[in-house]
Amino acid sequence: MNTIKQNTLEQYEDLLAGGCTAYDRVASLFDAGTFVELGRFVKKATTEFDNAPGNEFEGVVTGYGAIDGKLVFAFVQDFSRMKGAMSEAHAKKIVAVYDAAMKSGAPVIGVFDSAGAKVLEGVAALSGYGSIMKASAQASGVIPQIAVIAGTCSGSMATVASMFDVVIGAKDASLYITSPFALKAKGVENAGSMAYAAENGAVSVVTATVEEAVATAKKLVTLFPSNSVEGTAYNEVGDSANRLISGEGALAEIVAELVDAGSAVELTKSYAPETATTIASIGGITVGVVAAGGKLTSKGAEKAAKFVSFCDSFSIPVVTLVDCEGTAACACCEKAPFATKLARLASAYAVSTTAKVTVVTGKAYGTVFTIFGSKTLGADVALATPSASISVMPTEAAVEFIYAEQIKSAADPMAEKEAVTAEWTGKVCSPVTAARNGDIDDIISADQLRMRVAAALEMLSGKATTAPYKKHGNLPL
Repeated sequence: MNTIKQNTLEQYEDLLAGGCTAYDRVASLFDAGTFVELGRFVKKATTEFDNAPGNEFEGVVTGYGAIDGKLVFAFVQDFSRMKGAMSEAHAKKIVAVYDAAMKSGAPVIGVFDSAGAKVLEGVAALSGYGSIMKASAQASGVIPQIAVIAGTCSGSMATVASMFDVVIGAKDASLYITSPFALKAKGVENAGSMAYAAENGAVSVVTATVEEAVATAKKLVTLFPSNSVEGTAYNEVGDSANRLISGEGALAEIVAELVDAGSAVELTKSYAPETATTIASIGGITVGVVAAGGKLTSKGAEKAAKFVSFCDSFSIPVVTLVDCEGTAACACCEKAPFATKLARLASAYAVSTTAKVTVVTGKAYGTVFTIFGSKTLGADVALATPSASISVMPTEAAVEFIYAEQIKSAADPMAEKEAVTAEWTGKVCSPVTAARNGDIDDIISADQLRMRVAAALEMLSGKATTAPYKKHGNLPL
């Protein structure tokens, strides 16, 4: 076990020597020899049970260290100490970490593994939850917060974890508000599991083991900027920005080719999979990639809106790839309500000031073209490949709607339909038409997609997010 034993007290040395789970996780989280523990003796004994062997310290370890040389703060709950029970002192330690992280402008990683509140503390424990929620809310959009669900995360602590920017869960861990047993009695199967939470969008990434979850958190923290004012985040990569790609196929394949090799972490993959959201790097620049495919649902719009908003909080450039047939026609989407979800997505793009590059790689029909990072919503660079098809509605629907009588009255209706369809596709849906109208900046070869996006990102890396100070213009003579 690779930990720093800074305390000289025999009791503390014995605890470390016992292979405490929290310290094992701390060791795997931080660079060797860099972890410094904070508030290790903070403790409030309220009952005789607190003096049992192994309960000499609170069920959470807090401190700071380096991850790939980057300053990071963390709290790690320890189920082996009173089942990681939340107490007033437990909360005090976590809030102190947030205070220090905010002053330093550094990310926070929380490892959750607690059976709940220390019941005998009563309302004091509940107040502890509230103080953590307040600290997390104040840090939101200022410093990145990454949650790792290593064991049980229930009730109010599940609420705390859900306030984080990214939630990573080990497959065998659990996340829930209401007891899974109570939900199962009501016919809800698989409640509380990571798979269930992922399907509902509560968990961003599910890994096979806790070790993989920690490794994913470390990867993300190296990609993210440390705070909201750091600006464009650069990473050292051995992948050329000018590498040619095929640029064809399914959106998932294009994303894999577009980003730097080995850099991608897809978030909320099981939730609204037709809209993919990925954190990665392109040419060493950290980006958020939105890939809109299939048909846009209310969940997909909500997922993309939240992702764009997160990226904007930390000035992470947003690259949007569009190959979407339009909006889904289903009662569940309308009930969401659909219009509200689409409005949130449009607002997320419109108000964001981070660099935005949009590429239409396939179909972009109707509302989808407008709300997925169009020029009118503030895209800095909008590109299209020759295979792009941009129109108010799908070609077949448009031909049927506009030319139905003409086709019906023709001597050869089938031939007439084919001719009208070809004309519509060549003139109305062509990306050239959109480019002539100024809605597309350039039509690029698919194999140059990575090269052109990387060039745009580099050009935009110094983009001002606020209007520059100007006393007055320089008047001509």
